[in-house]
Amino acid sequence: VVSIAGNGVAGVVLPEKDEKVIGLRKGDAIALPFGVVTWWYNKEDTELIILFLGDTSKGHNAGSFTYYYLTGTNGIFTGFSNEFVSRAWDVDEATVKVLVGSQSGEGIVKVDGSIKLPEPKKEDRNRLVYNCEEAPLDVDIKNGGRVVVLNTKNLPLVAEIGLGADLVKLDGFSCDSALQVTYIVSGSGRVQVVGVDGKRVLETTVKAGQLFIVPRFFVVSKICDPDGMSWFSIITTPE
Repeated sequence: VVSIAGNGVAGVVLPEKDEKVIGLRKGDAIALPFGVVTWWYNKEDTELIILFLGDTSKGHNAGSFTYYYLTGTNGIFTGFSNEFVSRAWDVDEATVKVLVGSQSGEGIVKVDGSIKLPEPKKEDRNRLVYNCEEAPLDVDIKNGGRVVVLNTKNLPLVAEIGLGADLVKLDGFSCDSALQVTYIVSGSGRVQVVGVDGKRVLETTVKAGQLFIVPRFFVVSKICDPDGMSWFSIITTPE
């Protein structure tokens, strides 16, 4: 998960761990293993943009993210009777009705101004968040570009996911051959992808907000426009 723009707050509950409340800022990358409970909150009036990229091959519907909502119209607890939920949570049924039924929406909901969500804790960022905008550069080529790599060394949780990532800011030309899902963060440029048989399979212009996939063993080359181009890629190795 990457914070593309704006500031916000995220709650993350890892298995058998206390909830972590994280203050989000542009460039934050968070590794979320399978089965983690999260919530995301735009605390201010500014636009908050969060990019989710991940492996969906083992999802309920392969190729799509599988979301389990705890509350809302399709929340999993709405399917159980109040009696069952009451006994599971060890609260009275009146409390169950409030907890399960007070949120009518799902996915993105507007929070009433009187509701106060938990405040972020600075220490909760440790080992969970890596800011790509502030991190030391792994590659820095004058008039060429800059690269920040996310791996098990700077974000240990990626080992549980089996994926890594990198953030590239290009001033000129770039070429690589890793399997990747690439999201264009800003700027624009030209892209060519060539298969193992030497045939070009893609030639296009990309700009901010667009996403493309490079299969394994295929080679991609990018040339940015005069304003440069930045992208965030998920790659198939945590190292």
